[in-house]
Amino acid sequence: MSEPVVSPTTTPEEVLATAQAMLAAGLVEGTAGNLSGRLPGGLVCLTPSSVAYGTMTVADLVIVDLDGAVVSGVRAPTTEKDLHLDVLRAYPELGSVIHTHAVHATMFAVAREPVPAVVEEVVVYLGGDIPCCTYEETGTARLGAVVAAQLADRGAVLLANHGLVTCAATPARALHNAALAERTAQIVWGARAMGATLHTLPAEAIADMAAVYRFVRDNPPG
Repeated sequence: MSEPVVSPTTTPEEVLATAQAMLAAGLVEGTAGNLSGRLPGGLVCLTPSSVAYGTMTVADLVIVDLDGAVVSGVRAPTTEKDLHLDVLRAYPELGSVIHTHAVHATMFAVAREPVPAVVEEVVVYLGGDIPCCTYEETGTARLGAVVAAQLADRGAVLLANHGLVTCAATPARALHNAALAERTAQIVWGARAMGATLHTLPAEAIADMAAVYRFVRDNPPG
């Protein structure tokens, strides 16, 4: 019988630093997007609704339990609260979820097309191609459910007509995954703009590298 996963945890300070790094990387604008980090004791740190990342402080972050009840904080949590909590409840090996509006990834989300696995790192770090979930309205429980289902074996998923969600053991790794997803979308877009024929990785290579992703995901640090 396998031992239960010890969930990775982070701190509000790391959540804030990653949220501001997300803005600096150009993955969001203004107050768009949101981020979560799993805390000790079954709690989750969420970015607040409608607060600019540039002026956001630790005091602006909102702490909730896994059912969504606010434990501390003076702000309203992100409207995508259900999305974050659905993913963290479903996958104890994950410690952070990031939602961005990265431009090239959102182009694929608007087209409702997956980002294909054309480079090796997208399989090693994200598990394979980046699928696009069905359209659900922003901030709804249904959106959280469909996103969580898509992330069972992936580190990234596109939100139809909306943006990108990534997950990982830590906020820093989830941000890395968001940047990688955006870079891969840009590579695919650029190759198509060249009029080139896309060649995805061989199935055997994808299977081998997806196994690496699965092992790393199932053995989070901590």
